[in-house]
Amino acid sequence: MKKFYRFTFFFFLTISACLILLSCQSDGKTYLEGTYGYDLDFFTEQEIEFLELKSSDNLSRVIIVPAYQGRVMTSTSGGSEGQSYGWINYSLIESGEEDPQFNPFGGEERFWLGPEGGPYSIYFEEGVDQVFENWSVPAVIDTDRFDTDRVGHNSARFSKTATIVNASGTLFDIGIERTISLLSKKDVSDFLGVNIPENLSFVAYESNNVITNNGDNKWTKEGGLLSIWILSMFNPSPETTVFIPFNPDGEGIIVNDDYFGKVPSDRLVIDDNMIYFRADGKYRSKIGIPPGRARELSGSYDPVRKILTLVWCSLPEEPRLYVNSAWGEQDDPFDGDVINSYNDGPLDDGSIMGPFYELETSSPAFALDPDESAGHIQRVMHFEGEEEYIALVINALFEIDINDIKLRF
Repeated sequence: MKKFYRFTFFFFLTISACLILLSCQSDGKTYLEGTYGYDLDFFTEQEIEFLELKSSDNLSRVIIVPAYQGRVMTSTSGGSEGQSYGWINYSLIESGEEDPQFNPFGGEERFWLGPEGGPYSIYFEEGVDQVFENWSVPAVIDTDRFDTDRVGHNSARFSKTATIVNASGTLFDIGIERTISLLSKKDVSDFLGVNIPENLSFVAYESNNVITNNGDNKWTKEGGLLSIWILSMFNPSPETTVFIPFNPDGEGIIVNDDYFGKVPSDRLVIDDNMIYFRADGKYRSKIGIPPGRARELSGSYDPVRKILTLVWCSLPEEPRLYVNSAWGEQDDPFDGDVINSYNDGPLDDGSIMGPFYELETSSPAFALDPDESAGHIQRVMHFEGEEEYIALVINALFEIDINDIKLRF
């Protein structure tokens, strides 16, 4: 037993030394805001420990912060001087303050749990009105640090245990594992079944997220279930458009468009088997795609910065229940969405958190026996370059012209 503890101590001591080395690297250059190098310098100056995953040519790179739940803060396909793709809340991080309600640090891929609202919410206490004043993000997915279990050149694994109580009083003892892996261009080309033009710069990574029932009782519908919820925050431009393919043969509504009031027709269009949603960071709105309509792949295109972003998520082979995150009373707590997109914008008082926009994916609701585990995989891919080459990828994957996206609004 003493040997085990001695090994554990030196293992984590070695990991800590590696993290410090990674966190303090600097090439002495000054980078403009909006570049990846700027964000590297920012986290170094704020003395926030981070990890980097890098391709062999150092162009495809990812920043991960263990203290923010193993969160991917940003990525680039162009090295230190390349564009930084994730939205980061510099002012909040720089302040060093913590809000007991919610700390929106930003980041282009973070781990959350659902449901947000309803009788089984984990963001509201039992018996309170589900209004913003009573809403609070559980510490395990807001301020708690995830343990770093393993760090490699192309992947890192994090873990955490926690206890959560939902709005119906059900207690969940959970274990969380999260592994982030950098993907090569060949990985993604084979996975998507398309050729990626050499003229495009590229970065992609996968998060494999697993939760385990560490308690003594089975998780049931009657007491409420949990789901894995992965949210990706990106930088908008005035012309960014989210596009989400849907199953035209599915049953029920195509898109849930009333999260914050019905989305105006000049911001949401349904055309054939594709949904187009304006993501300019100027109008607060959100949409959701239900299980019967959802497909694995969604995306966005920013013609200003010439960035195509794709998000893929694992979907179950058979129909499953999804938690309903709507606040307040619900007709069905298991009638939730699989894919979501959020566009930030000013609140009634004129204040704004971002601006940013999000692509989000969720797992099914998990009814787990004690010691049973279940997972959800998400992959984020960015392609950057001349529009003619981005158009080739879009057409090969979705059989639409790039102008169908670019000129939609």
